[in-house]
Amino acid sequence: MPRVAIIGGGHNGLTAAAYLARAGVEVTVLERLPHVGGAAVSAQAFDGLDARLSRYSYLVSLLPERIIRDLGLDVRLARRRYSSYTPEPGTDRGLLIDAGDWEATHASFAAIGAADDADRFAAFYGRTTRLAGALFPTMTDPLPTRAAAREAAGAASAWSEVVDAPIADAIERAVGHDLVRGVIATDALIGTFAALDDPGLEQNRCLLYHVIGGGTGDWDVPIGGMGQVSGELEVAARQAGATVLTGVTVTRVTPDGDVTWSEHIGGLANDSEGLPTGTELTAQFDLVLSAVAPHVLGQLLGDEADAAPRPEGAQVKVNMLLSRLPRLRDGVAPEAAFGGTFHINEGYGQLGRAYAEAAAGRIPDPLPCEIYCHSLTDPSILGDDLRASGAHTLTAFGLHVPDRLLTRETNDGMRDELERAVVASLDSVLAEPIRPLLLEGAGGPAIETRTTLDVEDALAMPGGNIFHGPLSWPWLEQEATSIAEAWGVETRHPRILMAGSGARRGGAVSGIGGHNAAHAALELLRP
Repeated sequence: MPRVAIIGGGHNGLTAAAYLARAGVEVTVLERLPHVGGAAVSAQAFDGLDARLSRYSYLVSLLPERIIRDLGLDVRLARRRYSSYTPEPGTDRGLLIDAGDWEATHASFAAIGAADDADRFAAFYGRTTRLAGALFPTMTDPLPTRAAAREAAGAASAWSEVVDAPIADAIERAVGHDLVRGVIATDALIGTFAALDDPGLEQNRCLLYHVIGGGTGDWDVPIGGMGQVSGELEVAARQAGATVLTGVTVTRVTPDGDVTWSEHIGGLANDSEGLPTGTELTAQFDLVLSAVAPHVLGQLLGDEADAAPRPEGAQVKVNMLLSRLPRLRDGVAPEAAFGGTFHINEGYGQLGRAYAEAAAGRIPDPLPCEIYCHSLTDPSILGDDLRASGAHTLTAFGLHVPDRLLTRETNDGMRDELERAVVASLDSVLAEPIRPLLLEGAGGPAIETRTTLDVEDALAMPGGNIFHGPLSWPWLEQEATSIAEAWGVETRHPRILMAGSGARRGGAVSGIGGHNAAHAALELLRP
C-alpha cells in the first residue's frame, strides 16, 4: 500500500487526506497544533460568553460543491440577502445593495448621486459572472492553458478587464462615482497589499478569486461557523482511515520522502498516544504533500534553492461580541446594513490614500475596513441566552496594514493601536460609538484583535499572509510537462507536492489545493 505524509492539518490537508484514504492510500497527517483546522476553526473567543466565533477565516465562496458531495460533508452555506452597505464618508447617506430588490438598490444609487452607475455596476458584475461561469468549473480539473481559458470565457466576459491591465483601468471605465468605484476595488485588496494600478497585477488576481467562487462570486456564511467545515473534513478523513497526528512538529523533509517530526504534546487527541513528549520520529513516504506555506516548506527542506520568499500579509482582524447592533446615521435598519458586507472608509480615493500612507510606514487614517455579522445569518453560533438577549457578533477586517509595519518588539503596542484605528473607523460612520455595546466577558470587553504577526504565531502563516503567498492565475501559459504541473501542485521535487493555499489555485477556504494535490498524487501512485 502506498504511503503519503501530509504536512499541516488545515482544511486543505484534511481534504487531501480524505480523498487519498478513500482511495486506499495509507495517509498520515502531521499537525503542529493540538487540533486540526488551521485558519478554518471556531472558538469561544471570550471567556464567560457562550459564542463560537469563526476566529480567522469567516466566509466561504470557493469551496466547490464537488468536494462537499464527494466527501459526504454535512456543510451548509447560507446566502446573504444583502450584498453590501457602504456609508458615504462625511454624510448621512449610504449605498445599500439589496440582492433581493433591484428597485430599492437602484434608488439607493440615486440617493448618493450615482444613479447612472447602477446599471453600469450591475453590468460589470454581469461580466465577471460570465468569467466565473467559465473558470470556476476548471478549478478541480487539470489546469487549462491561458488560451483555452480565454476562449471558454468568451468576449462577453470580464477577461480583458481582469487579466490584461491593472484593475484600476476597468473600475474607472465601468463606473464614475468614487464610492461605487470603491465597492468594486475592495474585492481586489482583501489580504493583498498593492496599488490598484500596480502593473504586477497582484490586485487583479485577488479580485478574480473574489468573484469566481461557485460560478457566481457569492460569499456565504457557514452554518455553525467555520469550525463546522474543518470538523466535517476531519471526520471524513478519519472515517476513511487516515491517521491524524496533532501536537507534532515537522522538523525536516527530504526530497526522497523522509519526514522527521517530534511529539511535543504527548497523547493529546493523537493516534500516537503514549509517546513521551519530545520523541523524534523519522519515516519514509512515497509522496509528501505540503499543506503549509511554500516558505515554510522551503525551511523544512533546508535548501536555499527551495526557499520561497517570505510573503507579506496586509490586514488586521478584530472580532467583537455586542449586546445589540449599532444604529446607522442614515436610518437604514442595522439588520440590512450588517446583513452583507459593511464597507467603511473604502471610497476609491480613500483606498488609494490608505495604500500610500501604509507604503510610507504609517497606519492609514482613516483605516479602510470591512465588517460582517455572522449571527444575523446564522444565530446558531450563539448560546440560547445570548440569542434571546439580541446579542450579535461583528468581524472587522482592516485593509492596507502590511506586515512591514510591525516588529516583534512593537507588536503588542501596534495591536492596541490597530484596534483603536478599527474602532475609530467604525465609529466615524455610526450614529453611536461601538465600545459601549461590547459585552463584558470574564476577561473584560468582548473584543480581540489579530495582527499579521499574531496570525503567523498562531497558524505558522509567514507574514500573516492569508493566502500563503501571492495568488496565481488559474491556468498555465502552455501545456503542462508533468502530472503535478497539470494539477498546479508541483515543487522542484517530484515526490513533494503543494497541497495548501500555496498551490496554484489555493487561497481562501476552498479545499481546492488539497483536492488537486490528492488527485495528482493518485495519478502518480497509480501502478
